[in-house]
Amino acid sequence: MDQKLKQDFTIGPNLKALRKKSGLTQAQVAAKLQVAGLDVSRGMYAQMEQGTYNIRISVLAALKVIYKVQSYDEFFQGL
Repeated sequence: MDQKLKQDFTIGPNLKALRKKSGLTQAQVAAKLQVAGLDVSRGMYAQMEQGTYNIRISVLAALKVIYKVQSYDEFFQGL
């Protein structure tokens, strides 16, 4: 029996808010992720913000540095 995990919430709106707060465009975030060795295009990042592309833990860790957030809790506020 093949079971799939169901996505129950998205952090996309929080990603977008943190990006805007940092004054970055999606293309700039994607470029910073690529410099960090992560294969993320602007389109993939846009899908993460829209909640249609699941974010990898390595990307989340890099975004924590890029957005200069103190805690991962900031990605999950309001959920």
